[in-house]
Amino acid sequence: MQPLDHPPEIFDRNRRRVLRERAVAQRSDAFLWQHVADELSERLAIVTRRFDRALVIGPLAAHADHILGNRKSEVTPCCIGRTEQPGTIIADEDRLPFAEGSFDLVISGGVLDSVNDLPGSLVQIRRILQPDGLFLGHMFGAGSLFTLKALLMAAEGDRASPHIHPQIDLRNAADLMQRAGFALPVADGDIMAVRYGDWRSIVSDIRAAGIGNALAGSTRYLGKTMPNRIDEEWSRLVDIEGRVEEHFAHIFLSGWAPAPNQPRPARRGSGELSLASALGPKSKS
Repeated sequence: MQPLDHPPEIFDRNRRRVLRERAVAQRSDAFLWQHVADELSERLAIVTRRFDRALVIGPLAAHADHILGNRKSEVTPCCIGRTEQPGTIIADEDRLPFAEGSFDLVISGGVLDSVNDLPGSLVQIRRILQPDGLFLGHMFGAGSLFTLKALLMAAEGDRASPHIHPQIDLRNAADLMQRAGFALPVADGDIMAVRYGDWRSIVSDIRAAGIGNALAGSTRYLGKTMPNRIDEEWSRLVDIEGRVEEHFAHIFLSGWAPAPNQPRPARRGSGELSLASALGPKSKS
């Protein structure tokens, strides 16, 4: 058997594009993107240097002004499908059509967790950055939509099939940043808990954000009774207020394109304070 020139792709590129374009057409208030934009804005605010050319990848392009604040950067929006942003470059996140060193700031949000070639995408982002350029990224991480996954699995029983794609955890995200060649890479995260009165509202929010099921392959018809079965499972989870908590795990990434004048991490063992003393009990005054 001959080896494949290109390994099978996990995500359907056309399906991803359709999901994004439908979300844009809905013009819904995707609160998830507002949260991500707020977080990235805070991270960028502590960086004092100037950025002249910024690339914003994914749905966050609509929030570029908020993220950049009063910085007077030239912004290029990039998305996999049509948007309402003027000058948007249409491209897949792992097939970026930009020359090496084109930008000094790249921001990507909400797309890296469903890109077919995540390591390749991160490498491309590093290459299109100028030396000492900054990358700020976001992806949905492991633990997202735990409740919805559990509902679907319980409702389908022995015939359960994947509806939500596998997600990366914080440690693996940090490893990928390092492997992609970023200097001073950082990965951190938070869990957003949202209380819902109906599982259909979860699905509605997912569609509004354009982050639905984009897995490659055929989708199985769930049957007319599936919503009723999910309702039954939902009724077992509700609290006294008739609500169920769902979670969105956010992973935030940052790293710099290598440059000769950058600070280097301290050599292991060079610290003057031991970890034991730093973590030891503090005396009360």
